[in-house]
Amino acid sequence: MRLIPSRQLAIVVAAMATLPIAASAYTQAPMLDKLVQDKKLEPVDKRLPATPQVIKPLEKVGVYGGTLRSALRGNGDYNAILRLVSPQNFVRWTMDFNGIEPNLAEKYVVSPDASEYTFSLRKGTRWSDGTPLTADDILFSMNDLVSNKQFYSNNLAPFTVNDKLVQVSKVDDYTVKFKFAGPYISFLEQLATPLAQHPLLWQKKYCSQFHPKYNPHVADLVAKEKAKDWAQLMRNKCGDTEIATRWTNPERPTLDPWIIKEPYGGSATKVVLERNPFFWQVDTKGQQLPYIDRVQLSVISEVETIVLAAINGQLDFQLRHISGIQNRPVLAENQAKGAYKIFGSANVNANAAGLWLNQSTKNEKLKKLMRNKDFRVALSLAMDRKEINDIVFLGQGAPWQLGPYVSTSKWFNQKLGTQYTGFDAKQAGELFDKVGLSKRDADGFRTYPEGGRVSINAIAMISNPVHIDVLELIRKQWAKAGIELVIQSSERTLFYDRAANNQYDISVDVFSGGQDASLNPRAYLSIHPQESRMSLEWTKYYLSNGKNGEKPSPSMQKRLDLYDKWQTAKSQAEADKLFKEIMEEAANEFELIGTIRPALETGVRKANLMNVYQKMPSGWTYPTPGPTLLQQWFFAK
Repeated sequence: MRLIPSRQLAIVVAAMATLPIAASAYTQAPMLDKLVQDKKLEPVDKRLPATPQVIKPLEKVGVYGGTLRSALRGNGDYNAILRLVSPQNFVRWTMDFNGIEPNLAEKYVVSPDASEYTFSLRKGTRWSDGTPLTADDILFSMNDLVSNKQFYSNNLAPFTVNDKLVQVSKVDDYTVKFKFAGPYISFLEQLATPLAQHPLLWQKKYCSQFHPKYNPHVADLVAKEKAKDWAQLMRNKCGDTEIATRWTNPERPTLDPWIIKEPYGGSATKVVLERNPFFWQVDTKGQQLPYIDRVQLSVISEVETIVLAAINGQLDFQLRHISGIQNRPVLAENQAKGAYKIFGSANVNANAAGLWLNQSTKNEKLKKLMRNKDFRVALSLAMDRKEINDIVFLGQGAPWQLGPYVSTSKWFNQKLGTQYTGFDAKQAGELFDKVGLSKRDADGFRTYPEGGRVSINAIAMISNPVHIDVLELIRKQWAKAGIELVIQSSERTLFYDRAANNQYDISVDVFSGGQDASLNPRAYLSIHPQESRMSLEWTKYYLSNGKNGEKPSPSMQKRLDLYDKWQTAKSQAEADKLFKEIMEEAANEFELIGTIRPALETGVRKANLMNVYQKMPSGWTYPTPGPTLLQQWFFAK
């Protein structure tokens, strides 16, 4: 966590105070001039808050105009849009991912025990349709949707403490209080991620027409739109945090810098967003942001085609989908041709290709081995990570297991990251023998004491060929040690279906929890129903309080108990101590096997695209590139 202790919050808010700019000094983009002249739009000073947030541009004050071109992949890549416009919440990440700063909240106050958060909105802020933003919008989002069991059948984790959902109340028209059932010291950080966008996602005026509490005839709309129920109708019209329909309805009011003009979905080949004339930020000269008029996203199915578009100069910014190390040489060679520059982005993950060993595999004989630390250590020692790094990652990575690889991180744990990363065929063989796998069949593969070949299946996504390349090398390396590895590659949906149905021995994916260890601890704790694949059965047990799934191992149960305490810690020092204990126990248990820590990801930006923070991290909790504030990017003339 990077949260600043609550007693310092007042100082932080004061430091973020807006600069005094006279209303008469505000200016707008030329594309809005005629609308104002024709009285179809109010003057800019009437459209801005009483004290708009002032953004100091990264390099220089910008100029208006232009279209930012980027690409998304196919019809399931809706989060690519979110990453560009960025979640608009009370607070946001600092660009360097090391802190929190005010956003739509002009100020916020945290109670001494971190159980109550009071947010004050910027008076006069408007939605993209011109409607004022007030506390009633937040109450609608939290009390009529987030708290509604017909809309969310389970409590949302970012708003739940001690199994109780947050209570949200109105202090006045521009102030709301979030009261939790116990300390929640990481709440501000959660609000900065895409996982807790809910408070400012839905406008009451527009979205209430799809809610039975406010529209007694909502059933007629459900039937007319052929929706399953009002909840589906609401999501179709007003969206949700991670669904495509958030970007399919141009009528839906938002607080984003750009708003949908040409919708996403269906057979669309491009998505177009156009500046929000009511956006609530200005630069240091009083120019209303954003600088750029439009964002245009080409919908492209194949990664190779996206790379080609970048090389040909058809994209002004791209990191997503082209960031793999294998693309770096060709992107570097064509900078002059495409009139772009490349930059490196440090991935927030802990490993580029991690092996999630399933402690609850349906293969009972293998399960006993998976739960034996000596077996796990032997598998790790039988891997030649140098070969993997040289061949798959072009020598740009380094052997690594788990945890943040940046030594300045307060979560850095040398043991967790480096143990058992050396290639030692002799020691691996001795450990395999020790656990009872000394016999081999006619093909040289080890057999169980009771008979039958030790064969491990690993699932991977076709959409991530790097993971399959890594597996192919491991398959050959383990074969020399007498362990058969069977690779089962598939499309994303089948990959997740296999995981959900416990049809895997190993799942290959990134290890999250590098730079964002405390925010994304699914590789240390069985808490995520899709991603904690050391055992999704343990996750079911934890999330259902023992009613479903399988009881976790003693080590995992110890970590989960620590995690429960961490979530309700009353001080930053106490929280940090507990989380470090979680990571140390994960190191002792050694459940997961890592291969290579992430190499720098490669992105491209047009040579004349300015104010781009080129040290941006690459991740989901920091929804790259959103926190770098694209609204202050501009094209130099």
